[in-house]
Amino acid sequence: MRNATTLKSAAVIAAAALLFAGCSGSGGKGHSGMDHSSMGHNMETGSNNATNTGSTERLTGTAFNLTAQVSKQELAPGITLPVWTFNNSVPGPQIRVKQGNTVTINLKNELPAPTSIHWHGVPVPNAMDGIPGVTQNAVQPGETFTYTFKAEAPGTYWYHSHQDSANQTDRGLYGSFVVEAKDGDKPDRDYTLMLDEWVSAGTGDKGENMAGMDHGTMNMSGSNTSGSSDMGDTSSGHGGHGASNEAGMNMGHDMSMYDLFTINGKSGSAVEQLPVKKGEKVRIRLINAGFLSHQIHLHGHEFKVVTSDGQPFNNPAVLKDTLVNIAPGERYDLEFVADNPGQWLIEDHSGGKAGQGLKAVIGYEGASAGTDKPDVSDSLPLLDITRYGEASAAMFTLDQTYSKSYDLELNTAMKNGSMVYTINGSIFPDIPPVNVKKGDTVKVRMVNNSPMDDHPMHLHGHFFQVLSKNGKPLEGSPVIKDTLNLKPGEEYVVAFKADNEGNWMFHCHDLHHAAAGMVAEVKYDDFKTNFVPDPNAGNMPE
Repeated sequence: MRNATTLKSAAVIAAAALLFAGCSGSGGKGHSGMDHSSMGHNMETGSNNATNTGSTERLTGTAFNLTAQVSKQELAPGITLPVWTFNNSVPGPQIRVKQGNTVTINLKNELPAPTSIHWHGVPVPNAMDGIPGVTQNAVQPGETFTYTFKAEAPGTYWYHSHQDSANQTDRGLYGSFVVEAKDGDKPDRDYTLMLDEWVSAGTGDKGENMAGMDHGTMNMSGSNTSGSSDMGDTSSGHGGHGASNEAGMNMGHDMSMYDLFTINGKSGSAVEQLPVKKGEKVRIRLINAGFLSHQIHLHGHEFKVVTSDGQPFNNPAVLKDTLVNIAPGERYDLEFVADNPGQWLIEDHSGGKAGQGLKAVIGYEGASAGTDKPDVSDSLPLLDITRYGEASAAMFTLDQTYSKSYDLELNTAMKNGSMVYTINGSIFPDIPPVNVKKGDTVKVRMVNNSPMDDHPMHLHGHFFQVLSKNGKPLEGSPVIKDTLNLKPGEEYVVAFKADNEGNWMFHCHDLHHAAAGMVAEVKYDDFKTNFVPDPNAGNMPE
């Protein structure tokens, strides 16, 4: 994801600063007594000169330490880029916990900028959601913050920065978070593949002091400032495809600079093989940490998609040679029995040369080199989750009476010469909130009116049930999610129960769209917070 140019490094930060400045006064606990008057951090702070070339670490237990730091990583043979990391790797370590356990994660910030951690999909208490200016103050360089919550919902989740997240997540600040169920069969092999996109052509140099930038004179009209950098800069190898490059783009997002796709921070021949033995049950957890959708094909085996966003499908059907589309922020778990010895690919069919690097080999132990080849040009069916699995009793129905009903009309617009992404014609923080009371049942109709852009909408702190697509009720299993992708022209109706008090974000997980306005809030009427925002913390919740 990180990069050579600074389209994103400058312009998206400018956009976020302009759009979210009001958030610094919205409540929370944390570094309220800190003196931030000297936030001109040395951009060399936290540099790590060692290049990471190893595997993703797996951490288990109940107490964990994560250090956010600048590093560099070899993503493909001959391609090493500057990255921002948790524990000196992209992805950061996988955190695996047991359902029902209370976990503690200590974050130490050795970056040259403030940061935070959001637990994507995990229904945490509001104070632990990791949103600067909304639930906490951003964690300053050299400071620490402790997240504590009970892991109650089993499934596949992930964590990432939510401070200036269009930039920081793009640079590599993410990792996987797995809650293992108390009951149920466990697979013999359990692999997690985090998908991402990068710009391979070197590094850029934002160069600005994040606290001292004059955002008032910056616009997002397509400027491109490039320069040299070293390991301590705040540029990314992801490249900036944010709002700065969108004006004049036919009201759409140009993503073509993303020319290097990765699995667990590696591309092409650098991706680690997935060993299996004949007869084993194998689970593959797919997590999209990037900004592009990927269509995944598992070769040589029948399989089931057992969960979406960590939540199970009811009696999922057996599939073969079927693509699974995974949008930004989504997760899908695939399971199969290793019954076809050889070496088989799991690969991306989303197209383009970059997609050729997003593939891994499933290798049977003892098998000689296989003859399986990429088949990205083949026309294969795409899984339709609205018709997958078997119907069963669910919490909500389309025609029941709801306590509250809301419409979210998603669109693209020009505002003061810049591209913005709107909800009901407005941009954050001017979008009226979704107001609820604890115990309410809430129905939300979402429509994507943008002419070209997908909008993967993510609700914090809650799961929602998908009730209909384009006016047609779901035909298969109940579908429970926290992130749902809407393509241009699509309409979905979802419902959730207001059972987790707080102030929660509901936003597009193409984080550049969020930084350019596409953020709503779900606010509980009677919720009281002890959080006090520090106006000098540099809080940037997107």
